Amino acid sequence: MPAYDVQNEKLLLYRLSTGDEAAFKLLYDAYKNKIFAFVSKFVHSAADAEEIVQETFMVLWKNRAGLTLIEQPRNYVYTIARNKTYDYLSRIARNEQSITLAWSNMQQEANTTEDSLLARECRLLINSALSQLSDQKQAIFNMSRSDHMSHEEIAAATGLSKSRVKNIIVEVLKHIRCYLTQNSVIVSLLLMVITGSRP
Repeated sequence: MPAYDVQNEKLLLYRLSTGDEAAFKLLYDAYKNKIFAFVSKFVHSAADAEEIVQETFMVLWKNRAGLTLIEQPRNYVYTIARNKTYDYLSRIARNEQSITLAWSNMQQEANTTEDSLLARECRLLINSALSQLSDQKQAIFNMSRSDHMSHEEIAAATGLSKSRVKNIIVEVLKHIRCYLTQNSVIVSLLLMVITGSRP
């Protein structure tokens, strides 16, 4: 579809509502690059942006039965993409806060044997996750978490841009989160956060 034609797209949505895979492919081809460009403005990871694009079209396919009610197909597709992007950013923010709190707790001496064991477990796992990364990423993460340096201070110390420093920290946090998930210790991490936040 070289130009936006609302009636044509409404027809495609109608066809899609019946399970027409050819119509789905036409919509996908028409919007995938546009949605990717839109999402990439907010998500600084091509892989994550691509995942959001795929999730957007999965929602479109799963909700196809109700597509005959849509009057503005383009707005509908972008709304799904926007909501998926918001969910992603919210999830990243929550995970960063949890890992930051866990990291901060691990720098303090535990008051009980239980806290000590949980802290040691998480410290070992996070250190193991960090060891898989480049020296630069490890150094930047430690500057941020251990030395409590701001993004500006890290940028000045390393010669990198502030945005690059921020992206690296986000990448490291995502790597740690995936590593913890793969090692089935999310429960331990949450327990550590809870015990570390007790008065």
